[in-house]
Amino acid sequence: MTPVPTDVMPRSLTALPPAQVENTQIDIAEAEDFVRQHHAEHPDLGPVEARLAEVHAEIAATGTYRHTTAELTFGARVAWRNSSRCIGRLYWRSLKVRDQREVSAPADVAAECVEHLRVATNKGKIRPVITIFAPAEPGMPAPQILNEQIVRYAAYRGTDGGVLGDARNLALTELALKRGWQPPATRGPFDVLPLMVSCEGHEPALVDIPADAVLEVPLSHPELPWLGALGVKWHAVPAISNMRLRIGGIDYPSAPFNGWYMGTEIGARNLADHDRYDLLPYIAKRMGLDMSSEATLWRDRALIELNRAVLHSFGEAGVTITDHHTESQRFLTHLEKEEAAGRSCPADWSWIVPPVSGGLTPVYHRYYDSGELLPNFFPAAKTGCPVVH
Repeated sequence: MTPVPTDVMPRSLTALPPAQVENTQIDIAEAEDFVRQHHAEHPDLGPVEARLAEVHAEIAATGTYRHTTAELTFGARVAWRNSSRCIGRLYWRSLKVRDQREVSAPADVAAECVEHLRVATNKGKIRPVITIFAPAEPGMPAPQILNEQIVRYAAYRGTDGGVLGDARNLALTELALKRGWQPPATRGPFDVLPLMVSCEGHEPALVDIPADAVLEVPLSHPELPWLGALGVKWHAVPAISNMRLRIGGIDYPSAPFNGWYMGTEIGARNLADHDRYDLLPYIAKRMGLDMSSEATLWRDRALIELNRAVLHSFGEAGVTITDHHTESQRFLTHLEKEEAAGRSCPADWSWIVPPVSGGLTPVYHRYYDSGELLPNFFPAAKTGCPVVH
C-alpha cells in the first residue's frame, strides 16, 4: 500500500507527463490555491488573508516562499490523498512527515534515508512515512536521489547473457560499480544496492545501507516446503525515492515516502514479471504443472501460490502487509469518505485494479473521476542535480 502503487515504477506515477520544473519560478496562483485549501480544511487557522499577504511578500522578495510546518504536513498528506494511481489512500491522514528541508548535502540525505527506513520499519509494524529534503529554489540546487527506492536489489549480467538479481536494476548496479561500490564477495540475487545521491556543488554520495536497517522477509509456503528452501525474500518497506513532491507551487525533488506492501506488488510483479525475477516457470515446474499449453493456466496457478507465499511469510514474520481483496474494499471506503467530504477522488482504473483476480474485486466494476489534483507526486525532473550514468 504505497502512496503511489507498487514497488516497481511501472505501476507508479512515473507514467505521468513530466512537469516543467527546470526553472523554479513560483506559480502564485497555485500557491494561493494551496494556502486557501489548507485554511478551508482547517478552519481553526482563522482568516486566510494574513497568510496570503505573507506568501505574496515573500515571493516578491525572494522568488519563492517557505511552507510552515503545518502546511508541509498537510501538503504531503494531501499529495498522497490525490495520488490517482494509489489504491491505499484510506490512511492518508496517518502519514508521518519528517521535515528535513535544511538537509541538502548528499551524504546527509543518504543518512536521513537510512533513518527513514528505521522509523518506517517500526519492528515490522510498518508506518507510512515521508522525509522531505531541501526544495528547489532560485539559485539553490536541490538534492536528487538516484535510486528508485531506498532499498533496491542489484543485478549482475553473466557471460551467458543471463541476469542474477533484479534485472530492472542493471543500469543502477552498473552505475554503482562505476562509482566504486564493492558488492559482496559472493554475489547473490538479493544484494542491497548502496544509496546514490547527487546535488550540484557537492560531492556525490554512495552510501551502503546498514544491514540492520533493512528488514527482509524470507519466503515460505504453508503447503510447499521446497519453496522455503529457495532463498527468495523481499524487503519490508517500499520507500519510493525518485518522485518529486509538489506543494503549492514548490517542488521537493527528494521526498522518499512509503506505505506498506500489498501482496500482489511482490508476488505478482516483482518476483513474477519476466523482466524482474521471472519465477513463475520455475515454480510451475516444481509444482509438477502441465506447461505444454497456455490453456492449462499453469502461469495462473503458479502465480496464486507465489502470492500465497508472500502473504503467508509476511504474516508469519509479523510484518505489515495487505491482500488485494481487503485493500480494494478499503479503497471504496476511502472513496465514500471523500465523496461525503465533497471532494473529488480521481482514480486511474488501469492502476487501481489489482494485477491478480481483478474482476473479483469491487474496484473493477465501476468508473472513477479522471484528472490529477494538487498537491501530488510527479516524476523526477531536472532540478540542478544532474544524474550521471
